[in-house]
Amino acid sequence: MTHDKKACPDVTHFAHGASRQHATRTDTALSVPGPKSQRARGTSSHIVIADQQTSPVKLPDRKVVSGPPGPSVPPLLARPRPARASVRSRRRMGGVLLRLAVMAAALLMVLRAEAAGQNPDHVLQGTGVKAEVRRPGEDSTVAPEDAARFLSCYCSGHCPEDAVNNTCQTNGQCFAIVEEDEHGEALLTSGCVKYEGSHFQCKDSPKAQTRRTIECCGTDFCNRDLQPTLPPQAPSGSVCRGSFRRSASFPPPPPVLFPESSPHWLAFLISMTVCCCTLVCVTVVCYYRYKWQSERQRYHKDVEQEVFIPVGESLKDLIHQSQSSGSGSGLPLLVQRTIAKQIQMVRQIGKGRYGEVWLGRWRGEKVAVKVFFTREEASWFRETEIYQTVLMRHDNILGFIAADIKGTGAFTQLFLISDYHENGSLYDFLKTATLDTATLLRLAYSAACGLCHLHTEIYGTQGKPSIAHRDLKSKNILIKKNGTCCIADLGLAVKFNSDTNEVDVPLSTRMGTRRYMAPEVLDESLKKNQFQAYLMADMYSYGLVVWEMARRCVTGGMVEEYQLPYYDTVPSDPSYEDMLEVVCVKGQRPTVSNRWNSDECLRVMLKLMCECWSASPASRLTVLRVKKTLAKMVESQDIKI
Repeated sequence: MTHDKKACPDVTHFAHGASRQHATRTDTALSVPGPKSQRARGTSSHIVIADQQTSPVKLPDRKVVSGPPGPSVPPLLARPRPARASVRSRRRMGGVLLRLAVMAAALLMVLRAEAAGQNPDHVLQGTGVKAEVRRPGEDSTVAPEDAARFLSCYCSGHCPEDAVNNTCQTNGQCFAIVEEDEHGEALLTSGCVKYEGSHFQCKDSPKAQTRRTIECCGTDFCNRDLQPTLPPQAPSGSVCRGSFRRSASFPPPPPVLFPESSPHWLAFLISMTVCCCTLVCVTVVCYYRYKWQSERQRYHKDVEQEVFIPVGESLKDLIHQSQSSGSGSGLPLLVQRTIAKQIQMVRQIGKGRYGEVWLGRWRGEKVAVKVFFTREEASWFRETEIYQTVLMRHDNILGFIAADIKGTGAFTQLFLISDYHENGSLYDFLKTATLDTATLLRLAYSAACGLCHLHTEIYGTQGKPSIAHRDLKSKNILIKKNGTCCIADLGLAVKFNSDTNEVDVPLSTRMGTRRYMAPEVLDESLKKNQFQAYLMADMYSYGLVVWEMARRCVTGGMVEEYQLPYYDTVPSDPSYEDMLEVVCVKGQRPTVSNRWNSDECLRVMLKLMCECWSASPASRLTVLRVKKTLAKMVESQDIKI
């Protein structure tokens, strides 16, 4: 910073005055610039500026005037004032350092006091520990520990330097202590205890390193009559913390780094607790942050993988386009994922051992969403694979739309989206509705057509393999609006590769429904490497389904109530042993009503189902034979399907 010389007329005046005086300041050293200026040197309480000779400062066109020193330092020689921000920062730093110093002093006092508490010899006079001496006049109040010594005690082994005739004086108490030396002998000593900590030291610690007992008293030479005794010896077979003699069979315990009453131990516990809590919090925060970022990346990735579907396109249009493209394996995967993400769940309409069935909507169209449990991932994968088989689509097989996996981070949802049929399953339909002859034939024939399409192998460049259902029952057959059936739930289906002559069995551990199992499945005589055995097991189940339909057919005004097969011979949830006893050992089959023989249609259906549930798989009808028989009956009664 520069100043105009004309604005400072007292410069030379101060320069001559400064050479004749000593300036003292208590806060900072002031140095006067000049050719021979020196740094000020001072003591701890004040700083004295050394004498210095300064020459007069010549100002142009002005007369040099000398005189007495000025009362204050001129602006040119004063130290420039620091900026406000730097002053604040220094003050804050000073406050922080002051707090740290106070905390360190407090911790030191605690550790010192604790050390004194742990070591009783710290307060015993005559042990070589010099007591702190206070200067008189420093404090107007005399603490109890600094009071004059008024008690005389007998000392032996703990005599201070100023003791005379084994007599010591203290402002605390007299003591006598008996200790066990290194040879195991009792050693009795006595002396004086300072006032500071005497009440605690006279009680001693039960966890002392050596066997000892201390007793205190408060009258002159009272410790001559004190006869403390050693504490009882620990058992010879055990390891005692306060005993030097231990059994040879037990190694000495490791040294205790932090006793329970030590502040070190408390500080260690607190620090470890804080560190563990901090580590847990940081881990949780990092986990949720990683999860949030991964979800965002997955979301953006999924958005990029979605395809645009025109607004006017319906599910039928999309399926028709996929069939006309020549693939014959359903919608493209990206289209399936797009549809699955755009579906809105409405309500739950069913639940089974595999998962739940929900009613959903996609652009106003009703769809059925089958949500598999996480443990049924193999069933979801198998059913999706079967539905996406080439040339799999058929009127009497549930229409497949899309399949997708949705992960929300906490759990995974497996979706399978198909056509929605509001009439529900054949099981639900038969419980509430009765059938006439035409409806019976329509249901039986359409179910046979769907099963025939599964069993039939279609040859070609992109042919369809033969497929066995393995879990055919009334609950896995749905009723369409036109009164026909469609087969669903292909999670246990088995494929046959005719080129390699191999049977593709799913990895799922899930088995079929015990009530509908064929005799060879129950007694485990099924030849698993022969695909024809699986087809015949399906025919046995189909015969039981036809029996359920025939019971609800009205003839002559008579009809039976709906019942499951073997309702009168096995419990509601039969075990393998129950079904094995009834089906294989006793050879029983579902009960047949006498009125069936009086009706031509029911008589043919009875013959058909009896040939389907024959005990010998080779004697059962094939699905193609059943389809042809039912087709003739439908044609003879002029039934439109």
